[in-house]
Amino acid sequence: MSELLLRLMNTFGVSGHEEEVRALIQKEIKPYVDSIEIDPLGNLIARKTGEKPKVMLAAHMDEIGLMVKSITEKGHIRFSEIGGFQPINLIGHTVKLRAKEGFMDGVITTNEINNDYDVLHIPRVRDMYIDTGLRKNDLERKGIEIGSYISFESKNTWLGSKDLVCGKALDDRIGCYMLIELAKRVKNVQNELYFVFTVQEEIGLYGAKTSAYEIEPDWALAVDTTNANDANEEPTKSIGSGPCLTIKDQEMISNKCITDWLKEAAKKNHIPLQIEVSNFGTTDALNISMTKGGVPSAVLSIAIRNPHTTNGIAHMKDIQNGIDLLEAVLKGPPSKCLPR
Repeated sequence: MSELLLRLMNTFGVSGHEEEVRALIQKEIKPYVDSIEIDPLGNLIARKTGEKPKVMLAAHMDEIGLMVKSITEKGHIRFSEIGGFQPINLIGHTVKLRAKEGFMDGVITTNEINNDYDVLHIPRVRDMYIDTGLRKNDLERKGIEIGSYISFESKNTWLGSKDLVCGKALDDRIGCYMLIELAKRVKNVQNELYFVFTVQEEIGLYGAKTSAYEIEPDWALAVDTTNANDANEEPTKSIGSGPCLTIKDQEMISNKCITDWLKEAAKKNHIPLQIEVSNFGTTDALNISMTKGGVPSAVLSIAIRNPHTTNGIAHMKDIQNGIDLLEAVLKGPPSKCLPR
């Protein structure tokens, strides 16, 4: 089953261009749900019919990437960021540019690196360009133009053993994988379940906002990733130590009823669970929670090393434990969760 995760990671899906990821997810989940809808913004909403309460489980399809901003006569492609990441991670990386037919390869560089000069300062995005070896006219003939999408390239693989997965787009193809596997396993759940695969999370949590408005769930969980900090002397989030339950991030405090219930389910089912309190980032749960009159929401994440790079690292046991926990809580959820 873990090969599906690699296929999800390998699929092109920069924010705003999630069609290929959506098609793969739709094919995989279709036999296990009662209906599938693609909303006007591009979210994939897979539904298992049942009784109230309505439960929304959300994972975002999109990944960070780049977009062509300008092209010089020499063929140097300047770009704009899609999503947040450290510019230093880009130097020397290969990328794939969406062309008229298929993809073109390119390399991110700077004038100093191109000429083998000393690099005297950390390059900024405006100092970088993509080199494809072609001039502007050749690029235009191939369909590369201002607004073309660019994806990071990576050898998505296993490290040492099949317990450790490494590569790009772990954020949040891990969550997509977990929801697909969960849909395969939940058969006797009475609640109405919505497996929602959202668009444009990396640039503003937009897909979560529109899909939650349409569904009007009674409560919700975002299934996402978070940064591991196990390089620290006293880590609080380590890969291989279980999924992470986010109590607070930079923008949101999770619903206490749901977080308490998740803790109890983990304890009852002997599932390792890490508790996260963070001052950074946020997830789809933020926009879901603020939909209409408000939706009790929380976040279950998988810790990864090197987040928002082309070489993230995650532990398959954390992913499996996360699926087990989601399955356990869906078998006996509270009928209603309100702030307390």
